[in-house]
Amino acid sequence: MHAFDILGDPVRRRILEALAEGEHASGDIVALVQREFGITQSAVSQHLRVLRESGLASVRIDGPRRVYSIDAAPLREVDAWLARFRRFWEHRLDALATEIARGKRKRARESEEG
Repeated sequence: MHAFDILGDPVRRRILEALAEGEHASGDIVALVQREFGITQSAVSQHLRVLRESGLASVRIDGPRRVYSIDAAPLREVDAWLARFRRFWEHRLDALATEIARGKRKRARESEEG
């Protein structure tokens, strides 16, 4: 399965977002996803299996727990594909940064005058 097919699912994206913050035990992931999406433990396990088999997540056994972590290597493929499109938004982000800096300077001047 291609990385974009995997990332196309909101549950799997949410799991990856959680894993991007650090390792999580499978029970914690199940609780998070059940709370946010209302799906069964079995469905969450299937999503975790897809992430493992795709290489986007890895698992290690820690006593009775399965601890998941993100594997960034497959995300490089996504990043490489997105690289060709960055030119469409990078200049806009630069312009936004300039406007933010102008606003900060203006507020600083106004507070000095006022």
